[in-house]
Amino acid sequence: MIKVAIIGCGKIAESHGAQIQRIADCKIVAVSDREELMAKQFAQRFAVPGIFTDVSVLLHDAQPDVVHITTPPQSHFPLARQCLEHGSNVYVEKPFTLNTAEAEELIAIAERKGLKITAGHDDQFRHSAREMRRLINNGYLGGPPVHMESYYCYELAGGYAKALLADRNHWVRLLPGQLLHNIISHGIARIAEHLTTDSPHVIVHGFVSPFLRNLGEVEIIDELRVIISEKGKTTAYFTFSSQMRPTLHQFRAYGSRNGLVLDQDNETLIRLRGARYKSYLDQFVPPLEFAKQYAGNGYRNIRKFLANEFHMKSGMKFLIEAFYESIRGTGPVPIPYPEILRTARLMDAIFSQLPRNFSPPNAAPAKSC
Repeated sequence: MIKVAIIGCGKIAESHGAQIQRIADCKIVAVSDREELMAKQFAQRFAVPGIFTDVSVLLHDAQPDVVHITTPPQSHFPLARQCLEHGSNVYVEKPFTLNTAEAEELIAIAERKGLKITAGHDDQFRHSAREMRRLINNGYLGGPPVHMESYYCYELAGGYAKALLADRNHWVRLLPGQLLHNIISHGIARIAEHLTTDSPHVIVHGFVSPFLRNLGEVEIIDELRVIISEKGKTTAYFTFSSQMRPTLHQFRAYGSRNGLVLDQDNETLIRLRGARYKSYLDQFVPPLEFAKQYAGNGYRNIRKFLANEFHMKSGMKFLIEAFYESIRGTGPVPIPYPEILRTARLMDAIFSQLPRNFSPPNAAPAKSC
């Protein structure tokens, strides 16, 4: 049995707890939070025997095989390093770390100690995302992607957004990339998965939307456009927006033969035929083919829902399960370490090119990551 501990008992920890309980042969043995009441409430909901406010005591007393770190990003690196040095495998919620140097150090420690570590990019393991990966690996695109487009939007509404806009000392404002740092890694990781070099050219344009400016906000950048290119190879666009509607969570990959469109919100994957039909058939056949594909996606989603395999955090369950299998030695780490590092480098390059009132004054503009 894998003994699991969770550090940080906020909202995302609830999702971790629920998905861990779906996995056989593992048990949450301890939880920790600086606010003891938060830890007690979580422990009560998930029947966890060990309640701690000190991580060192948790590691000593509970001896967990794996620790899930679900705290704000500023604490990811020191907590993950502490857990690795103690001898526990580590699952770190996104964003993995604040910068590439921290990511490199954590991976180096894990490899030195013969442990496993992963990042919480669970969107890459939802049903449609896994099918997209299978098709690309099997050559549907005709080779590696020629071009990719990743859209990851966020609607500034609800308690989280209100708290962020109202509190000038909110922890999100203290991140190197502020709001973007806490959100965009999902969309960036989709691109990083299919890049082949560690230093693509990166061009960034970010700004505060008129919507936020009308509210008196001048610091939080909520509109971001990024162009990424590998010399003579793949190109990609990344878009983050709080204002465009609909709020897209899409990934598009175009190859030399065909293309694919993943829509996370609708949990659909559509195949794009590269060759055109002759004459007016190009206006008649493709709409019927698309209709058939959408119907097939809908049928699959209903079937998985009835089988209790379709839920909002199905990707998280798959990622956690795959990570535990790698700990047991029966499978590879679900997210290769070079991919985690590419994601970190891309985010570093993006944040270094944003306006001075957003990134640290001494951050040098970067044209590559």
